[in-house]
Amino acid sequence: MFDDYERARHSVTKLHVHLIFTTKYRRKVMTPEVLESVLAALKIAAEDLGCSLLEANGEADHVHLLVSYPPKVSISEMVNRFKTRSSRKIREEYPGILEGGKTGLFWSRSYFACSVGGASLEVLKKYIENQTTD
Repeated sequence: MFDDYERARHSVTKLHVHLIFTTKYRRKVMTPEVLESVLAALKIAAEDLGCSLLEANGEADHVHLLVSYPPKVSISEMVNRFKTRSSRKIREEYPGILEGGKTGLFWSRSYFACSVGGASLEVLKKYIENQTTD
């Protein structure tokens, strides 16, 4: 039953998050080559954190990520590491990519994060509601 769960000394977890990052001012700067570099940097950052990048893709102005992560990593820490690593790599590989931008930042400060899992909230509510208190 728990074959694909992460086991630690005192916990069993299965944590997934859907993340979306947009470029600063939604600039359409990610060509297929730039996107490939961004995704490669995100994969390395994920591995460094002990996370798994299950799926990743994007368009000219944003990326979508599906990440499996351990409980010791906060979502805000993950986002910070992902954005820092990928932004640094893009600025090294494509030095002129941010020209015309006011801030020199590749990513917007904001992000979207949504936990994802196998059971809907309604199923979980019913399961908890039907627990006995013996």
